[in-house]
Parts: sequence; structure tokens; C-alpha cells
Amino acid sequence: MKITGFLLLSFLLFALSSASFPEAVHATDPAAVLDVFGSELTAGASYFIGAASNDFAVTATSPIICNSDVFLSPMSNGLPVTFSPVVTSDNSVIHEDSYLNVDFVAPTCRMAGVTTMWKMEFRAIVRGFAVTTGGVDQMNRFKITKYGGDNGLYQLSYCPDSESSCNLLGNVVNRLAVSSVPFPVVFVPSTAPQLEYKMM
Repeated sequence: MKITGFLLLSFLLFALSSASFPEAVHATDPAAVLDVFGSELTAGASYFIGAASNDFAVTATSPIICNSDVFLSPMSNGLPVTFSPVVTSDNSVIHEDSYLNVDFVAPTCRMAGVTTMWKMEFRAIVRGFAVTTGGVDQMNRFKITKYGGDNGLYQLSYCPDSESSCNLLGNVVNRLAVSSVPFPVVFVPSTAPQLEYKMM
């Protein structure tokens, strides 16, 4: 009886502590990624990825995607992208540390295997792996994480698979490529008037 009473008391204490302190038993979701206006990024919506240090943005070697590399260009030449979680979810908000597919919002040339989705390939000009197009769904994982604390800046990473560590992406010869020096970025809704946006 003493054991039964002790177990009952233990259960009641656990139930009370769980009700009073839900954060102790439920992991918090990763923070939502925010655009330059403080709004949450959502799957399927289009955004420019802007360099935090100047008025450059991510774009492709051609506005018509045809196995195009991803590089940096003045904001006026930027190409918008969409983000979609690798793991399908009913929640449309893009969260930090989530595995993402990234696609340019652009037409493609009529060639087999051409897609607007980002992937990684070796490029001699950067002496390593750079972001290019032609990716396949579920096979090319990218992440968005905070850059330098809570300052509204983010950084991009490429994750080969769920078992491997992610590789930071940086500016290498004006291309988005694997780098030990992260590249701080901001996200600008493609629907926002350019005059409303100022680089941080």
C-alpha cells in the first residue's frame, strides 16, 4: 500500500508540474524566419535574397534557367525564390533550422533535366562546390539560420543529408558557394516596392 500511495503521489506531482510548466515537457518550435518587414516567411511565397552589406541580391546566370549557376548581382537584377519544407507540413511558415527546397521563380529552357531548384555542384572557379540549378525534390537540402544573434540577419547552409553536418554558404567570386565565411542575408518579399526596401 505504501508503494501504491507513493506511485500515486508521484503521478499527481508529475501531472501538476506538466500542467503548470508545459515548456518543461514540450520542446519549443524553432523560430519563424522573418523578412525585412518583420513578417514570417511562408512556403510558396516569393522573396528576393538580399546581401545584408550592400544592394546586391541572389540571381542566376540567366533569367531563363538552363543549368544556371547562382551568383550575386545588383538588386535590380535579382531573381525571386520560393522556399518549401523538405518534409511536408500543414504549417506554411518557414522555420529556422528546417530542411528546405529552394526554387527560382523563373522560366526554364526546353532541355531535359532542367529545373529551377537549387542544388550543389563542383565549380573550378570557386575551387569547390557552388549552388546551381537542376535540383530534384527531396534530394537538395538547404537551411536558414540566424547570423550573429537576434539582429534580423540570416545565413544559408547546404545540408547533404540529415545525417551530415551542414555547410555554410558564402560569397566566393560573386557566387553562392560553400565557404568558411558566412554570408549574411535578408529576405525581401517580391511584391514589396523596391523603394520601400533599404539594405541594413
